[in-house]
Amino acid sequence: MDPTELHLSLAQFAQRRLRPAFPDTPVHQPDDPRLRALEAAFLEDEREAVADLAAAAPEEPEAFVQWFESLREIGPGQGDPLFPWLMTRASFAQMRWFLQQEVAGEAGFDDLVALTQVRMPVRAKLELARNYWDEMGRGREPAMHGPLLTQLAAALDDQADPARTVWEALALGNLLVALALDRRYAYHSVGALGVVELTAPGRVTQVDKGLARLGLPKAARRYFTLHATLDIQHSAAWNREVLAPLVDEEPRAARAIAEGALMRLRAGARCFERYRRELWQSKPAELLEQGALV
Repeated sequence: MDPTELHLSLAQFAQRRLRPAFPDTPVHQPDDPRLRALEAAFLEDEREAVADLAAAAPEEPEAFVQWFESLREIGPGQGDPLFPWLMTRASFAQMRWFLQQEVAGEAGFDDLVALTQVRMPVRAKLELARNYWDEMGRGREPAMHGPLLTQLAAALDDQADPARTVWEALALGNLLVALALDRRYAYHSVGALGVVELTAPGRVTQVDKGLARLGLPKAARRYFTLHATLDIQHSAAWNREVLAPLVDEEPRAARAIAEGALMRLRAGARCFERYRRELWQSKPAELLEQGALV
């Protein structure tokens, strides 16, 4: 199946399962069995691709956390040249196209944390709850993290459209939703979300500086400014309060968490490579045709 068609279908399938509905909504759509099979095959393909690397993760809690933290330097996609380029050289149109992909592929970190924490052990659950509360702006709507990204898109006069989104960005969102929705992959989801907190600060700092260079006001850039610092604190707490206790209680969780983290990093690296290919080879007229310019 063409990857663009596949991931557009899976993105629509994911959103349908996440949206609130009513009792008269059909429990199953005719195409659901096929989509579930495609989603399952996608997850297992992604797992297989990282299996050898994940097998190296130790099952002792302290050693596992050290291994996990090393992914900040050696994990797939780390140090990608895309981000220094966005910081120093990208045009407004190029930055806008990049953010269009990021917004369209956004799976909603707050909802993913909420889904992942179900029936987790108490210590891990409490940290996931604290993380969720921060994502929710500690109860203040203007401080909620998710809408800040939408506000940035509005400042760029951009509307995310999955049909204009490269399949790699859709696949990243599909991966995170699929892991969070299926309790068989709950530990994988913990790893995937934890590695986002671990690796995001360096990238978002560079994007924030690029946006500032292009004249975006501080208020519009708040999503990136906030995550450049807050995610450092989140990552330290996640590793201490979630990863170490889970591996201590269930050593098999180490392999699953490692797989989830590597799956997420690999999906991100795939996005960065595609973004570079599109941005570094495209001329302004081509970006216009893709909807990146008004």
